[in-house]
Amino acid sequence: MTAKNEVIRHAVGKSTLGLVLAASSEKGVCGILLGDDRELLVTELQRRFPKARLTEGNAALAQILAFIETASELALPLDLRGTAFQQRVWQALREIPAGATLSYAQVAAKIGSLRSVRAVAGACAANAIAVAIPCHRVVRSDGNLSGYRWGVERKRALLDREGGKSL
Repeated sequence: MTAKNEVIRHAVGKSTLGLVLAASSEKGVCGILLGDDRELLVTELQRRFPKARLTEGNAALAQILAFIETASELALPLDLRGTAFQQRVWQALREIPAGATLSYAQVAAKIGSLRSVRAVAGACAANAIAVAIPCHRVVRSDGNLSGYRWGVERKRALLDREGGKSL
C-alpha cells in the first residue's frame, strides 16, 4: 500500500489525550496516532509505512490538534489505506454523529455484513487515523466500553468530550 520512497511528513504535538503524531502524504492525512512516547509513535508510523521516506514537519499538526481538542470536523482530506472491507467499516464509522455510539454488531449490520462483528472489531483496530475515523464511537452490545487501540481511558475522554449517548 505504500509506494517505495513515498514521502510522509509527520510531526508530534501534545494534547489533553497525550502525544499526537500527525502524518500526511500527498493525498492527505494518513495517520493520527495517539500515545505517550514520541519514539514509539514514530516507530509505529514506520511500521505502517515501511517503504516510505519519513520526514519531520507537518503543517497540518496544529489543525489536527485543534480538531482533537474540540471534537469538531476535520477539514483536511484523508488518505485511507486498507482493504475494501476496512474502508466500508471506516466509512460507516464516519457516519456516526459526534456524541453517538453504535455497537460492533450495529456497525456490521450498517454495512450489510451481519456475521462480520469480529471483522468490524479488526477494522477498528487497524485504523491508523484516530478520531477522524471515530472508532472510539463503537462500543459493546451492552453499551459498555471495550478495547481501543489507544487505550480505553482515551476512548472514554473522547466520548465524554462529545457528550456520548447510544443510538
